[in-house]
Amino acid sequence: MRGCGATLETAFEQTALAMTAVMTDPAAVRAETPVAIHCEAPDVELLLVDWLNALVFESVTRKMLFSRFSVTLHDLRLDARAWGEPINRVRHQPAAEVKGATYTALEVAQDTGGLWCAQCVVDV
Repeated sequence: MRGCGATLETAFEQTALAMTAVMTDPAAVRAETPVAIHCEAPDVELLLVDWLNALVFESVTRKMLFSRFSVTLHDLRLDARAWGEPINRVRHQPAAEVKGATYTALEVAQDTGGLWCAQCVVDV
């Protein structure tokens, strides 16, 4: 999965959206209920993995899918909200269940044009 944006926060948000796209069409998920998520890590790559795994945890325990994300970064601390709704198997037609983000192909970097990209492989 990969997410890119003008800011690191946007890249993290887009990577989360890409994770939703592994499971279902994000356009089919209503952004109704907000869930707060907080993470800290020793570096930005591990913060990406922690963020995605926190979303997986919230999705599994709340039985929800998320389609909208707002990330704020303070050094290596992430404060975020994810909006979504309970899983509706008929409407969402989940294709896969993400088990977790991995360290495979893990990279968070800014290119020479200033675009941030965040990526990793997920287990399904």
